[in-house]
Amino acid sequence: MTGLDTNVIVRFLMKDDAEQAALATEVFAEFTTAAPGFVCREVLVELVWVLQKIYRLPRTDISDAIEGLLGARELVMEAADRVAIAVDRYRKGGPGFADQMIALAGQGAGCQATVTFDRKAAGLPGMSLLGAASDH
Repeated sequence: MTGLDTNVIVRFLMKDDAEQAALATEVFAEFTTAAPGFVCREVLVELVWVLQKIYRLPRTDISDAIEGLLGARELVMEAADRVAIAVDRYRKGGPGFADQMIALAGQGAGCQATVTFDRKAAGLPGMSLLGAASDH
């Protein structure tokens, strides 16, 4: 198995640097179900941030991209079940993808609640607003 960093996935998806996009595409083409690529949660959180903030893609396009990665049998996605839930919630609006993943990680770890000062994130299942502070 070969792990993938965010920048490799960005080049594979965006193809905005011809040389790096070609190399990324070659790497992806080598993956099989027997020798898959691995995408960790941190890479996904960073990927969403880059696609949203740097490339200014809408949530629907970002969600489609992640769902495409999730559906690739040649990739192993860390916490794929939680990622699928987070993508669905992210697509529908509200708190960002990172907040969705944080809430789901806490739930998966058996936390009674994950406390936050972020009012939007506090609205997620498994999250709880701590005090009456600012949004960030």
